[in-house]
Amino acid sequence: MKPGIHPNYREVVFQDLTSGFAFLTRSTVNTRENIAWEDGKEYPLVKVEISSQSHPFYTGKQAVSTTAGRVEKFKNRYARGK
Repeated sequence: MKPGIHPNYREVVFQDLTSGFAFLTRSTVNTRENIAWEDGKEYPLVKVEISSQSHPFYTGKQAVSTTAGRVEKFKNRYARGK
């Protein structure tokens, strides 16, 4: 590989602001904050709004909407006069 053209790939902590859930992974994202992790080392911190711990799809709190009512409402609204 050519030196100097690749981004800095390092361990980073991602923290969910909604639930407080955090996980350690590797990333090239630039950060300005650091956090002390469970192993006693400091890692760059990335704050995210939604993760698997707070997303409605993964938590089972997602509302399932039916399209049948909306289709009928559309047909009634835009039906041509017969």
